[in-house]
Amino acid sequence: MLMNKIIKDPSEFGKVLVILGGHSSEREISLKSGRAVVSALKFLGVNIYEWDPAVTSLHEILKFKFDRAFIVLHGRGGEDGKIQAILEFLGIPYTGSNVTSSAIAMNKIISKKIFQAHDIPTPKAKIIYSLNDAIQSSIDLNFPMVLKPISEGSSIGMTIVSSIKDLDSATELALSFNGVALAEECIIGDEVTVSILNGEALPSILINTPNIFYDYHAKYQSLDTQYICPSSKDSNLEKVYSEIALNAFRAIGCNGWGRVDFMIKDNGQPKVLEINTVPGMTEKSLVPMAAENYGLNFNDLCWQILETSIKID
Repeated sequence: MLMNKIIKDPSEFGKVLVILGGHSSEREISLKSGRAVVSALKFLGVNIYEWDPAVTSLHEILKFKFDRAFIVLHGRGGEDGKIQAILEFLGIPYTGSNVTSSAIAMNKIISKKIFQAHDIPTPKAKIIYSLNDAIQSSIDLNFPMVLKPISEGSSIGMTIVSSIKDLDSATELALSFNGVALAEECIIGDEVTVSILNGEALPSILINTPNIFYDYHAKYQSLDTQYICPSSKDSNLEKVYSEIALNAFRAIGCNGWGRVDFMIKDNGQPKVLEINTVPGMTEKSLVPMAAENYGLNFNDLCWQILETSIKID
């Protein structure tokens, strides 16, 4: 059953600021996502203004009065609560999760601790600050294991380490972003993602890639990555994925829209990797794909995400 629109007339949104680009390592994807959103909302008659914080200062933007903001900033600065805090200070309603839940979801260490506290299945992990920590983690977790920065998206800085000889370079890469990283149990299996929109789980997507893992190249450049939506014909399994995704989303305090990523162990147990509070909105992105399977085209999806700015928790 399709979700009903809250807003019927585009003029009711008022003047909308679409925030895109930014300074993070995901800038190029954010620009693509943002431009797709801008195009869709303009087509629907919404009064749109673009803001790229890497190009135009906040001081310049404050000369204009906006009624709400559509956040399409990926990564640090956009998903970590910073832009949400600015908008709240200015009294501008915005799409998606609030300051606290955005910051928690972006930090893989804190979000993992919350998953564990709520009995949400997630891979075992260790915090690392040095090569010695990484070596100890390899003893505790065994090879292969995953090393990744705690606050980057799109698998940037992530490495699957198969032996001790690769540990030095992988640790250096993971720590290069902010001096702390996560060593995580490597689950060899299917990768599944579930998108959330206005409190409902959209159909899950199974990701098949010839790469070692679903990395930046597989996400945005490869023509060989395959997507199966829904991920299973088993309605009971689909229900399990949806329930875990919604539980993880609520545990962090997220709202509006987002995406929950899993790895599936060989025994069928889903393990939550992370929550994306501002997922990609490009032509290859997963939320639009799930929405289309659900019956929402890209324009309607953008409209309903914009509606999440109506209330701020």
